[in-house]
Amino acid sequence: MTNFVPIFPLGIVVYPGENLNLHIFEPRYKQLISECNTAKRPFGIPTIIDSRLQEYGSLVEISELTKIHENGEMDIKTKGIKIFRILEVIKEVPDKLYSGAIVTYPDNYESGNPEVMRKVMSGIRELHQLLKVSKDFIKGDDKIKSYDVAHHIGLSLEEEYELLGLFDERQRQEYLKRHLIKAIPMLAGMEQLKEKIKLNGHFKNLSGFDW
Repeated sequence: MTNFVPIFPLGIVVYPGENLNLHIFEPRYKQLISECNTAKRPFGIPTIIDSRLQEYGSLVEISELTKIHENGEMDIKTKGIKIFRILEVIKEVPDKLYSGAIVTYPDNYESGNPEVMRKVMSGIRELHQLLKVSKDFIKGDDKIKSYDVAHHIGLSLEEEYELLGLFDERQRQEYLKRHLIKAIPMLAGMEQLKEKIKLNGHFKNLSGFDW
């Protein structure tokens, strides 16, 4: 299935099911949002990395137009629906300020491995404990999907985009698990170093490393 969608490229990754709040201030996107809100139709957010438009993005729907400011700027709430792949960018759409794209929607398999997900969640809690952050997930561990936690484990934008391009939940689970296996020992080592620094006095008492 192919489809034309208006696009709002951003330097972020949006996952299906994710709630995203946006402040709209550019004239072309104020037009896009106004039209999509009136017509009750979704729009696309493809990812920008290193000033380049990537081929994958997420279709999102406007769940609420929260506020229209006096200057026409808008605050909106959106929600990710599904992932698309851009086949062709339409830079100039007749009578529109914004651009669009012809897209297709890859099949996305959402059944994962419960045991792997339990390990992922255990790793996330260990990571958050090391970082001294608190995050409560609304869903129970047996209901959580990779998309629900991908923004909360310290992935770079490039890594979040790599995850967006995985269309099997089991692959996504393994991707998150591998990241945690690398990240947790590194952070634990940093915590140990911090403790050593505290025990040994001020930082200036440590010998510098000769590069």
